Amino acid sequence: MKYAIIEAGGKQYRAEEGKLITVDLLPAQIGDEIVLDQVVLLVDGDSVTVGTPYIKGASCKTTVDDQIKGKKILVFKYKPRINYRKKSGHRQKYTRLMVESIVME
Repeated sequence: MKYAIIEAGGKQYRAEEGKLITVDLLPAQIGDEIVLDQVVLLVDGDSVTVGTPYIKGASCKTTVDDQIKGKKILVFKYKPRINYRKKSGHRQKYTRLMVESIVME
């Protein structure tokens, strides 16, 4: 089983070939190819390679599958006895990536 731990947008994700990962919004169109070269850990069968902090020559080739919105989060502010109530909502935007290949040069 081959997988990699990659870093995108300050967060780490586990990427496996042929699977989808959801990362924070990237400025790309659907169908664009994105190469993520900040690979922190690479596992290929029994061999494990750990970067310090990143592995040189390792990259993860992905294709933008979709631009989606996350679940709605309600924000409700309330102060008792002074009739202060404020309700707002937020939906985070994400980019869904299809992992095509994980390469080590």
